[in-house]
Amino acid sequence: MRQLDDRAVRLFIALAAFFCANAVLAEFIGVKIFALEGTLGIAPLHWSLLGQSGTLDFTAGTVIWPIVFIMTDTVNEYFGKRGVRMISWLAAGLVAYGFLFAYVAIHLAPATWWVGAAKDQGVPDYQAAFAAIFGQGMWITVGSLVAFLIGQLVDIHVFHHIRRRTGERHAWLRATGSTAVSQLVDSFVVLYIAFVLGPQHWPTSLFLAVGTLNYVYKMAAAVALIPLLYLARAGIHRYLGHARADALREEAAATS
Repeated sequence: MRQLDDRAVRLFIALAAFFCANAVLAEFIGVKIFALEGTLGIAPLHWSLLGQSGTLDFTAGTVIWPIVFIMTDTVNEYFGKRGVRMISWLAAGLVAYGFLFAYVAIHLAPATWWVGAAKDQGVPDYQAAFAAIFGQGMWITVGSLVAFLIGQLVDIHVFHHIRRRTGERHAWLRATGSTAVSQLVDSFVVLYIAFVLGPQHWPTSLFLAVGTLNYVYKMAAAVALIPLLYLARAGIHRYLGHARADALREEAAATS
């Protein structure tokens, strides 16, 4: 197909595939909670906020989500609102598809020998471990999907609002500004659906404290990855040529 010979089409396919892969991975590895201090090899940092306290523990999915933010802003820059909407709905559909078949896999009858196959590795019941890891629960699944879609839609509008104000200058500002607003929404929506509306019924103070902590972490990671945004831009201009890349950016801005 001649369309696939077009470098812009190839670029969009590559960005969409990488975006979707990261979004799906973030959802599935998010079941693990890791200690940031232990990972960095430092002493635990005890926080206290709104009467709640704890250490810096986050889901493993937060390691990947900043990359998703960068991918969102990159697609926004060159393919506009329509491009981001397309990959966002595609990613959400793939996440739902993944959870559906994880549910099916959990309920397949396990082979008798397989259940105890990992006893020597400290896993006495492989089926129970599999179900615990991949069966994240309906409330968390729904919360993640709703928060992801709302966050993406907010990101699109804020990104292009800033772009209209600044023109093609300050790419870091529209990327960071859109992430700041969208992740403020995302961080609290997912927790509200999963843990306030869900069966755990978190108190308001815990909901606000954990949401704030998650938001600060995501923003710190997003700021730290700003150089990656500029590296992506440089790579795209090198791949497409400056004239074609600039034409795509102008078209994306004009249709926003």
